[in-house]
Amino acid sequence: MSGAIQKRDTVLPAPLGKAKGRAERMGASTSEFLAFELAGERFALPLGSVREILKLSPITEVPRAPRDVLGILSVRGRITTVIDLRKRLRMPPCEPTKVSRVLLVDNGDEILGLLVDQVYQVYRLHEDELELAAVVAGDLSDYVYGIGRPGGLEREGGGDDIMILLDPEPLLRR
Repeated sequence: MSGAIQKRDTVLPAPLGKAKGRAERMGASTSEFLAFELAGERFALPLGSVREILKLSPITEVPRAPRDVLGILSVRGRITTVIDLRKRLRMPPCEPTKVSRVLLVDNGDEILGLLVDQVYQVYRLHEDELELAAVVAGDLSDYVYGIGRPGGLEREGGGDDIMILLDPEPLLRR
């Protein structure tokens, strides 16, 4: 065997079926969203607005606070207001569980905490996996950026992966 390395062109098989759509989208722009659960429904916030995910710790109630404000929490010596996202979105109340989390979200002026039932994962959505808010109606329309469909319509059982994309700016406005 000689010590010379032979250079060969790499040949990749052409994408088939479901993989083809993803391969074609590789150059398309993507947006990242953190998915979480509220009342059995999947929601998501733009990843860039989420600073940190905290396990639930004791929250100090604030007298005469708005109905959706749970209270305040000290995060590394900094006081943070915690909002019950279920109440803000007019959903039925529920006691927090061991999987409940507080999302620290930046609203520009301050960092606010949002109590959610459970955090799932980060999704990278391509343009063709997003539907703008024009398709959403109802009480939440002020807070909704659109609908996300990870994997597009090709995904089997894709109904489980539909999520409501929330717009942090109006959501965190008091």
